[in-house]
Amino acid sequence: MFIGISALTLDGKGRMTVPARHRDVLLAQAAGRLTVTKSPEGCLLLFADPQWQEFRAKIAALPMSAQGWKRIYLGHATETEIDATGRVLISPELRAAAGIERDIDLIGMGSHFEVWDRVTHHAREAAVIEAGMPDAVRDIVV
Repeated sequence: MFIGISALTLDGKGRMTVPARHRDVLLAQAAGRLTVTKSPEGCLLLFADPQWQEFRAKIAALPMSAQGWKRIYLGHATETEIDATGRVLISPELRAAAGIERDIDLIGMGSHFEVWDRVTHHAREAAVIEAGMPDAVRDIVV
């Protein structure tokens, strides 16, 4: 299970260095094979290969009425690998889709990661907090 947040900086070629605590697990679980795709939340989703296969199967099984959602998740998916120095390339198309230029937040979300432009992430998080805690969450944490 992937948890926690890491503040990272993309290099000039659009590569991020995967934190060691996650890199070792990703190499063991998926031999470093990853998939990055677009999210309608305004971020990118990063999956290790086994979790991507599960997610992809669920999305592919959606009915034709969800064709647009299939296109978002599957049509924008890009396969990549952790290179020898622990970096992952994020394609220019996906960086543009999420408004990512340089500074990112990598957030462990259990089975996958979210990759956010740092400024966008902080603004979205502030809006969530400003809106107040829903009862469903309050019942768990309070």
